[in-house]
Amino acid sequence: MAGKLDRIIVIDLEATCWDGPTPPDQESEIIEVGVCMLDVKTGERSQKQSIIVKPERSRVSEFCTELTTLTQADVEHGVSFEHACQILRRKFRVRDRTWASYGDYDRRQFIKQCDQKGIKYPLSATHINVKNMMAVLYGLHSEVGLVQAMAIMDLPLEGIHHRGHDDAWNIAALLAKMLQQWRNGH
Repeated sequence: MAGKLDRIIVIDLEATCWDGPTPPDQESEIIEVGVCMLDVKTGERSQKQSIIVKPERSRVSEFCTELTTLTQADVEHGVSFEHACQILRRKFRVRDRTWASYGDYDRRQFIKQCDQKGIKYPLSATHINVKNMMAVLYGLHSEVGLVQAMAIMDLPLEGIHHRGHDDAWNIAALLAKMLQQWRNGH
């Protein structure tokens, strides 16, 4: 393996959600970990993967299915959250590399769920918040959503928005273009 800065692991989570308050007998849990590897030098994206996670304390609501396309039946066949963390550690070597997400939700949700389940946090402490970076670098008045960020950067939105693997792929394209422009002095 080259240095830990040769690639950035882009991660996007999807979690159980509801149209309104969380039902009293449930809590928001990760149901998909979308992953994409970004080559820092070339901007090439690779290893796009969706890790479907079976929730333990919630069910996929109709609203969540409309948003993500994931159904309760889909997640019933998913892996445990602990197994998803093992996949990230073993296949993507997430402890050894900088990782990125669009916003801070993903990082906070990972920490929360690891703490709740007594699982060792699988990711590196080095995290890039692409949403914040975009707003700061481009002098925006506030952070913007992924769809708006892609439009600002004149990038096509590929796949299904709010599917983890597709969003990770799009975030990686956004980050690659930002890095390229920065290198070129734009």
